[in-house]
Amino acid sequence: MSYDQVLLPSGVASTPAEVDEYLTGQQGLPESEAIAEIAAELNQRNAELPEVDAFLAESPVGGGATGETLYVASDYDAIGHLRGLLFELATPRGYAVYDPQLTWLIDPADSVPVTVNHGGAGEFPYLTRKLVDMWVPELAAPNPYLIVERGPQSYIQTFTDGNGSWALEYRDGGPDRHYGLLLQDPAQVADAIWAWTTGDRGDFDTLPWQRIEF
Repeated sequence: MSYDQVLLPSGVASTPAEVDEYLTGQQGLPESEAIAEIAAELNQRNAELPEVDAFLAESPVGGGATGETLYVASDYDAIGHLRGLLFELATPRGYAVYDPQLTWLIDPADSVPVTVNHGGAGEFPYLTRKLVDMWVPELAAPNPYLIVERGPQSYIQTFTDGNGSWALEYRDGGPDRHYGLLLQDPAQVADAIWAWTTGDRGDFDTLPWQRIEF
């Protein structure tokens, strides 16, 4: 069984229903130049690997009448690798990544460039308000955490016990500046993570943070 991911232009859709409508509307249209370039690079990188290490479930990709979209699939053990390549090749060209299995639209519009580690889905190169609002309430076992990093000693992270509590911690330069608290509202957790990510420390600093000793 393969895992599908789809490229489409940033900003053309904001919901799964709008994504489906856009993808349907692109069927039969000539492949765009940018999509052809991305597809060619994916095919080349896949071909450079030994067959046992190939990341495309079906190759070559591209070359169809799909307009400004590109459908790619990988085996499950290559999901993160392929997603990383899509971010590398497509984000600078203004494309979003859609995951139809999770109905996640990962759109770089209004994003902040940080390293995001989603316990259930791997690493992402940016965060948006929509993503943090979507991800935090959905965190679940076996890896119910989300980490947003600017650097090794500058990060914010949350972990949920699955029973309505979210541990939220941030580090501001080193172990001696590590703070945490417990919250019961995932929306408040998402608000705090987004405030930290954007540098909006107004409401963030009014939370009842307590220093964590190591």
